[in-house]
Amino acid sequence: MWMYAHAQTKMASGDHPQVSRDKNNVVRVVYGETDKIYYSFSTNNGKTFSQPTLIGAIEGMHLGMSRGPQLATSGDYSLVTAMDKKGNIHAYQFSNKKGHWEKIANVNDSDGYAPEGLMSIAAGGNNTFYAVWLDLRESKQNNICVSILKPGAGWTKNNFVYKSPDGHVCECCKPSIVVKGDQVCIMFRNWVRGSRDLYVTNSLDNGESFSEAQKLGNGTWMLNACPMDGGGVSIDENSFIHTAWQRDGQVFYATPGKAEVNIGRGRGVGLNRSLVYWVDETDLMIKTIDGEAKRVALEPH
Repeated sequence: MWMYAHAQTKMASGDHPQVSRDKNNVVRVVYGETDKIYYSFSTNNGKTFSQPTLIGAIEGMHLGMSRGPQLATSGDYSLVTAMDKKGNIHAYQFSNKKGHWEKIANVNDSDGYAPEGLMSIAAGGNNTFYAVWLDLRESKQNNICVSILKPGAGWTKNNFVYKSPDGHVCECCKPSIVVKGDQVCIMFRNWVRGSRDLYVTNSLDNGESFSEAQKLGNGTWMLNACPMDGGGVSIDENSFIHTAWQRDGQVFYATPGKAEVNIGRGRGVGLNRSLVYWVDETDLMIKTIDGEAKRVALEPH
């Protein structure tokens, strides 16, 4: 296994950084610090970044353990969402034309139903954004809720795309969402008869309707505890879905309908296009779907 050690440059003090890159190769980073959201950008492929500036402040903002500001970038806009402990999802939008952040309407159309603080966002075509989160407005149990931000129209009515037959999905794991063309795919950790396994549901009509949720992999994880971990999902050029996630400290890669493949140990798993990444103790692990795992030292060895 390869080992890489990279020099690190401190940008600022904070938690839960998120990064995106737009069509002009501007790299944007947002992160949280207590109740504040900060923003920095780079115009030279990440070699240097601007001095961080304040996007906004949210009293009681969730931060840490995959909770915190979320970032997505479309052709002409960037979107940041963040959740407070009362259960509301705040949103800020950056326009390339205006060059600054603006507070827009909250994502949730009913107050106080997203107190877990677990959500993801993604950008689609035509400057459309998609948000998915754990919402308990029905029967006070968490299930998978979605809203779409359409240009000039605001957020759509919140819609449950999945409700577990056992009443609720896993209450402590972050759902993931990815968009490619008309296809929207959501991955989440379910709760069915005590098993906390990953499932996907897929839309081929820009999120207007979703398929029946499908379990990933052949194995299962019977667990009466909170994993506090989500995963990552991507869609390739042929519209195939790829996923990566952890089960009982082991990291797996899987496509729907096929057996999972164990690719290492760790947690904090993510997937960006064909690159899987996760944390093994103090090191960052990276692996292309078809490649060899590589260890990136985050601390001196």
